Amino acid sequence: MKKLLKPLFILQLILFISLISCKESKQNAENDTEPTQGVIESDPFFKLSLAQWSLHRTFNDKGEDPFRFAQISKDMGFEGLEYVNHIYAQQIEDLGFDNVIDSLKTLSEKHDMQNVLIMVDGEGDLASPDEAERDLAVENHKKWINAAQKLGCHSIRVNTFGSNEPNEWLPSVVDGLRKLSEYAATKNINVLCENHGWLSSDAPLLLEAIDMVDMENCGTLPDFGNWCVKRKEGSTWGECIEEYPDKYQGMELMLTKAKAVSAKAYDFDEDGNETTLDFPRIMKLVKESGYTSFIGVEYEGDRLSEKEGIEAIKNLLLKSAEELK
Repeated sequence: MKKLLKPLFILQLILFISLISCKESKQNAENDTEPTQGVIESDPFFKLSLAQWSLHRTFNDKGEDPFRFAQISKDMGFEGLEYVNHIYAQQIEDLGFDNVIDSLKTLSEKHDMQNVLIMVDGEGDLASPDEAERDLAVENHKKWINAAQKLGCHSIRVNTFGSNEPNEWLPSVVDGLRKLSEYAATKNINVLCENHGWLSSDAPLLLEAIDMVDMENCGTLPDFGNWCVKRKEGSTWGECIEEYPDKYQGMELMLTKAKAVSAKAYDFDEDGNETTLDFPRIMKLVKESGYTSFIGVEYEGDRLSEKEGIEAIKNLLLKSAEELK
């Protein structure tokens, strides 16, 4: 009988320890829940994507493989990818268009990244005063609509330079955007206009054009920067001689039709603030507009390295969002 007591005691001891351990585990789990909820509550009201243009020197000048974009973005803490079409020009020539798009899709899935949009350049002028040129531009953009659908993007970003004369530009850009948006609608893709220079940076006029197109999938991609409406000698890029007078009012207008947002920055002071743009003020406008989707980080400076500039923008966005709570 005494021999049986010892095993029985040991069994009871094991059960007791198990009960205590379970209780402690439950308490720890409950305690762990509180910090987790705090992290969720402190998350910003938007998601972060990386605009590939932020790394254009890395890919174009330093020879980094642009197929590493998804991995680099993931390593830097981003959730979404915003592609630049011409960064893959050589790869498309060497491998073929479809193979490049298939590879990008595979890599984005491998790294668990969301494909957000494609910034399309060099495919013709959708706002050209010449209808034949507009129609050719529409046809050239269609393959990028198809690519966006295959990748799972929601949009492509287009340029709308055309003429710098409002009376000539308005009917031309409406025609080009409507034709492309009609095709894009069949693929469930948005066509987005960025304030990217010339009259596209005249916010009221651009909004008038989009209202005239009158299609749900034709909207805006408001950019924090890019408010130059006229450049020296009428060039598309180069020295700016006239800016839109109130970029904050311009942002507010463009946010009414926004399906994406681009947080461009050029340089930062010692406190981490952008030297030419009031990020907290802009982020307040973004939040008040009800926008909660991806904000793309786009570094355009040259004092910091590209990765340093990207981190500076990301940190400033998060800081600005935190101050709005």
